[in-house]
Amino acid sequence: MKKKTLVMLLCAGVLTAGAVAGLTGFTDREDDQKGSGEYTLLSMADEEETDTDGGRVSEAEVDETDVKADGTITGVEDVAREVQPAVVSITNKSVKEVRDLFGTYGMYGFGWGDNGGRTYTYESESCGSGIIIGQNENELLIATNYHVVENTTELTVGFVNDEMCQATVKGADDDNDLAVVSVALSDIPDDTLSKIKVAKIGDSDDLVVGQQVVCIGNALGYGQSVTTGIVSALNRTIKLEGYDNTKLIQTDAAINGGNSGGAMLDMNGHVVGINSAKVAKAGVEGLGYAIPISYAKPILEELMNKKDRTEVVDEEQSAYIGFSGEDVSDELTYLYGIPKGIFVQEVVEGSPAEAAGMKKGDIIVAFDGEDVSSMEDLRGKLAYYAAGEEISVTVNREEEGEYEETKLKVTLGAAEETQ
Repeated sequence: MKKKTLVMLLCAGVLTAGAVAGLTGFTDREDDQKGSGEYTLLSMADEEETDTDGGRVSEAEVDETDVKADGTITGVEDVAREVQPAVVSITNKSVKEVRDLFGTYGMYGFGWGDNGGRTYTYESESCGSGIIIGQNENELLIATNYHVVENTTELTVGFVNDEMCQATVKGADDDNDLAVVSVALSDIPDDTLSKIKVAKIGDSDDLVVGQQVVCIGNALGYGQSVTTGIVSALNRTIKLEGYDNTKLIQTDAAINGGNSGGAMLDMNGHVVGINSAKVAKAGVEGLGYAIPISYAKPILEELMNKKDRTEVVDEEQSAYIGFSGEDVSDELTYLYGIPKGIFVQEVVEGSPAEAAGMKKGDIIVAFDGEDVSSMEDLRGKLAYYAAGEEISVTVNREEEGEYEETKLKVTLGAAEETQ
């Protein structure tokens, strides 16, 4: 009997080594920046019909014949016309690292240690979707899934008029498969700014089984496409990393590669879900899943307020922590109950790690509030931080046979000082 396979919604173009990587996106609405400097996403009940930033991000006009007396939109074509300016395509170039399963035979012998096994890297390009959720004085904010931007080396966002712009990751939460991407307003032509808009947020808690929904996304990387279906079920759970605790919306609307992260909309044109996964199996049709917007909203708000970062290229500013570590494998977690993360093998004397109280045997599980599960993941994040910055490192530490979470404040050192 064949097993069901749950897959992220992705499409990939091979650059080298047959690489395949996944992408997705999400959508929401943000109000003006608060006096505190923090962003929030508005529900429709809080929304005011005002222009943002002098009309630089415009609301798409809706013909009066398309609107009911209560202000709702009348059909699928009207939902599509209203929301497509808020949907974007996302292209991710990323570098993957894999290790030879059997190690390398020779003077170094077999094994997975520093002296055994080969490491291979390859570059891949994948496509997905995202949704414009807000704008401040300097940037446009786009919600998407974490697996859309995972391991990125270069992100490109495509708007409704096919204009392409470079983007950066503002914040990511791999536990919930959510991320926020930013595009500098200075990089977006005025003509494009006049055509795009901010998506409107609905309330997924109000959904009922049988309700019609519309899905918009970058199917197969060919550009925007629109499908429709119903809410087949609510509060579904799936066995897929990043979705262990999420109660998902199930739909029979056609969702294909590249739709990942696209918008699920109610018939008012309001975002109610983030298209993220589907069941792939011969004979299975119409089993797609979306993250409920009401669940995603507070997570996205937190990510929207992350500090923008670019990779540190000045060697004098490159940061280091000061420990040696090894990835905790699935086998170790299964057999011995060791938490997933990075096992600290040694702490360098006089290093920032030692000063912060890191100990041999700690399991590093988060860096500056973002989960990490491998040395590769941590190195990728550390590349965006400069020496002298103080960040939080979360570790699981064994105490009397049980692991307890501890947060350490680490002031990053200068990598050149270790040379």
